[in-house]
Amino acid sequence: MTKFDEATGAVRVDESTYDVCLDPGYSIGGPLNGGYLMAVLLRAVVDASPHEHPVTTGAHFLRAAEPGPARVRLEHLKAGRTVATTRATLVRDGVAFVEALVTTATLSGAAPDWTDVPSVVMPPVERCLRLPAPEPGSNMAFGAQVELAFDPPTIGWLGGAPTGRPEARAYFRMAEPQDPDPYVLALAVDALPPVIFSAGARGWAPTVDLTWHLRALPAPGLLTLLGGGRLIGDGWFDEEVEVWDSSGRLVAQSRQLARVGRG
Repeated sequence: MTKFDEATGAVRVDESTYDVCLDPGYSIGGPLNGGYLMAVLLRAVVDASPHEHPVTTGAHFLRAAEPGPARVRLEHLKAGRTVATTRATLVRDGVAFVEALVTTATLSGAAPDWTDVPSVVMPPVERCLRLPAPEPGSNMAFGAQVELAFDPPTIGWLGGAPTGRPEARAYFRMAEPQDPDPYVLALAVDALPPVIFSAGARGWAPTVDLTWHLRALPAPGLLTLLGGGRLIGDGWFDEEVEVWDSSGRLVAQSRQLARVGRG
C-alpha cells in the first residue's frame, strides 16, 4: 500500500458511513486539494458499490476542507446490473464540505472503437520545467506528493510572462512510485495550477463544481495533463483537462467552474 492509498483510505462503519482521515500532505495554502477530496469520496463509494470503477463523478465543493478526521455518508440511489449511482457527502461535525454524485461501472480494458488524438502535442519530458520546491514549513504541501513537468510556456507566469490564454500542460506522476489508477486520476484532473494563472490572474481560485469522467483504465507510466479554458468573466472561469496515459490513450476528462482568485 502506498502513502497515497493510505491518505485516501476509507474505513467502513456501516453500509452508508465511512470514516476517513484527511491528510495534511494534500493541502494548498491551507485547504485540501479538490482532486484529493474526490479520491477519498470515491474510495468509499467503490467499496460500497457492486461495480469496480467510478466512471463519472460530479462534485460540488461547498466549503474549504482542512486536514483531520471526517466521515463520508452515502445514499445509494440505484444499483443495477451495469451501473450504480450513489450520492456521497464529506462531513465533519455535521457540516457538509463536498457533495458528489457518482456512477460506478466495471470497465473491461478493451481497445476503443474510435479515439481522437491529444489536442496539443507536448514537448519531450526532458525539455519540460518543474515548479520550485516548497519552502520548509510551507503550507503548500501538495507539491511534495506529485511530480509535474510543465510545457514551458504554460508556466511563464512564474517569471511575469503569462501567455495571455487560460492554459496549463504537464506530465504527471505520484512522487512515490505508483502505477496510476482511478483514484490517482481523480487527483490528476485537479493537479494543475489554475489555468487562469497563464491568463494573467493570481491568487487562490476555489473550485465550485468539478465533473470528471473515467474513460479507460490507465497504463503504467507518466500521465499527460492538457488543461485549457474557454471563458473568463464576471469573476468566474472554466477549466477543462484531458488526461492521456503512457500508451497514448485518453483515460480521463474533466470540466470545472471556479472563481477567479484575488492575488
